[in-house]
Amino acid sequence: MERRNREVDDGMLEKVVAINRVSKTVKGGRVMKFSALVVVGDGKGTIGFGLGKAGEVPEAIRKGIEAAKKNMHKIALKGTTIPHETVGIYGAGRVLMKPAAPGTGVIAGGPVRAVLEVAGIKDIRTKSLRSNNPCNVVTATFQGLCGLTTAEQVAAKRGKTVKEILG
Repeated sequence: MERRNREVDDGMLEKVVAINRVSKTVKGGRVMKFSALVVVGDGKGTIGFGLGKAGEVPEAIRKGIEAAKKNMHKIALKGTTIPHETVGIYGAGRVLMKPAAPGTGVIAGGPVRAVLEVAGIKDIRTKSLRSNNPCNVVTATFQGLCGLTTAEQVAAKRGKTVKEILG
């Protein structure tokens, strides 16, 4: 598992979460290819992820970045953390995410950390439950973050003020 991160001229942060060598057995023998799982974000709450597959690693990463940029979503943030606790679920992957006080830092491992760093979240506590497959964990994290709502959104949906919602 290799990790690279870089910032391109368009202001997007790109992180390679996992590179996997896959093989297909054909009549003439085995054909080796690579798949790259990439997360992309602007560091201000917009994130995306993509999976690129190609015969060479750099080409797989480029395809993954293109796929990630097509799959961008805006997430709800509350300062440097998330507005409320959430559990992201995808397949067998489950990721528990809890807001944390300023100064806590990003308490997360591997694939979850990559997603949170490109999202611009600075203070959060997470725990990856069940599967440790990078694809499922990244997708579960992404799903959990996309399901976040702010107090303003809930108040607007219910036709109340933020003060009434928060008590």
